[in-house]
Amino acid sequence: MSWLDEVPWNEHGLIAAVAQDATSGRVLTVAWMNREALRQTAEKGEAVYWSRSRGRLWRKGEQSGHVQKVRELRLDCDADAVLVRVEQVGGIACHTGRESCFYRKLENGSWVTTDPVLKDPATLYKK
Repeated sequence: MSWLDEVPWNEHGLIAAVAQDATSGRVLTVAWMNREALRQTAEKGEAVYWSRSRGRLWRKGEQSGHVQKVRELRLDCDADAVLVRVEQVGGIACHTGRESCFYRKLENGSWVTTDPVLKDPATLYKK
């Protein structure tokens, strides 16, 4: 049995993938992986996700250049999430131009933006 066979894929053939900065420990994003995305991530050493909106594999940074170099892959105790510990090239993981996709914090009943835009998203993505 392959290590990929030990992953209990959900009814859509996916597993949640949490990307964490390997140095700081900060959670950068949560995405989805299918079997092929996880296989490529392990083989290539760069994060590859399954884009539900695009309906295809998506190599993180394929347009922006902000790839995630994989330092370690872990499976949680329930085997329902993969932790992808990465070096975030360029220091930007979010399509909004921020370090992390988790840039809003609940304060007094409102979501408050706490992290600055490091780079204008219009310069990151060419359509």
